[in-house]
Amino acid sequence: MKKTLCVILSALLTVVLMTCACPAYAGSAGAFQPRLNTDTSCEITVVGSYSNFEALEAEFESFNEIYPNVELTYLKPDDYENLLGIVLESKNPPNIFFSFPWMYGNDKFVTAFEHMEDLSDPQLGLDLECIRPNLLRYSDGQLLTVPVFARNYGMLVNNDLFEKEGLQVPSTWDELLAVCEAFLSKGYDSPMMGYSAGPSSCLMSILVYPEVVAALADDPEALQAANEMDPAAGECMRRSLESMMQLIGSGYINLDKCNEISDNYTQVILRFFEGDVPMMICTGDTVSGTAKRESQSEAFSSHPFTYTFVPIPLSENGGYFIDSPSIEFSVNKTCDNLDMTNEFMRFLISSEELNKMASVKRLVTPTKDLSFSAVYEPFGRVPEERVLCPETIGITDALFVQVRNAAYQVGTGAAAIDDVVSQYGSLK
Repeated sequence: MKKTLCVILSALLTVVLMTCACPAYAGSAGAFQPRLNTDTSCEITVVGSYSNFEALEAEFESFNEIYPNVELTYLKPDDYENLLGIVLESKNPPNIFFSFPWMYGNDKFVTAFEHMEDLSDPQLGLDLECIRPNLLRYSDGQLLTVPVFARNYGMLVNNDLFEKEGLQVPSTWDELLAVCEAFLSKGYDSPMMGYSAGPSSCLMSILVYPEVVAALADDPEALQAANEMDPAAGECMRRSLESMMQLIGSGYINLDKCNEISDNYTQVILRFFEGDVPMMICTGDTVSGTAKRESQSEAFSSHPFTYTFVPIPLSENGGYFIDSPSIEFSVNKTCDNLDMTNEFMRFLISSEELNKMASVKRLVTPTKDLSFSAVYEPFGRVPEERVLCPETIGITDALFVQVRNAAYQVGTGAAAIDDVVSQYGSLK
């Protein structure tokens, strides 16, 4: 009896020890399960245009908990865009490299596309279902790039000011006009603000562009004309330009105050953190810098407030979630250690890891789950029919530049709406 009991206890102890020795991922339901020998020793290199990439390096550390002998390195080559093709053809090519939406159709990146692996291959096992479908861009049935960060357009909202003044964050055009009028009457110099000193990422293009995308999304003929720089396509801008000028003309956007903001990133954030701006127009790229700069703002440190990033409601049905890839990853199909490279991609392309990486820098995750970020969560509530990706719709960079230039010229008073509409395709 004692002998039998000892055998049972010994077996139980062995099971307990084995359970304790196993990595956490192995025992977690739905967690990443390694497909390769975890003792594999090799090197994987990622190259990109970021000066530093702490969020990715944190993912390297997590991957090394599973594959401790895999050496992962991130590098930023000089002049990344111009030298990418040469780097991929070198003796020591990278395993993974940054890719961008504007590379499609650009002859300069033919070599890069020739090196891209089809990431939609089901044998690779990437969890593409976790990514917002609008962000997945297929080319001849292949998925050559997969987003790791996204970009959107909207406005930072000081929730405490809205609560203080007894107002609700607007979700329709009429509500936006009403709250702007209410803030103006309560002594706020500019209920809405943003960077306005240059055409790139200025408040004017952020206001106008989403409505133009929406106007072209359901009109293939107008989209083709706009991409071909047909002057007749300029009419797609008229409505949103008129809405922008109504906000400026009513004093809801005070351009004199906006012109005091010297850049569309740090200074936009620090001006918003002064605490007297109800709504700050910007992109998600700007919002990504807010967490780091909370401590850099004396005003915010002294009087912190809650804030969120929301769509700008320029129509009665609300605002649009203009959802674009910001940074995408591609796998070099001719690299060394391709199996382990794909294993790392399988590890990375999941809701858990992509959200974790986005949260490090407060960037916009490409996954369907935006609820993990209190700042971006409002975009997760936008109805599916109002979530639009310009790249998958087919809007070209040249089209965007025309809209951006039109918005800036009209917003600053350099041209009338009729002028930019008729001159679409040649606006500089």
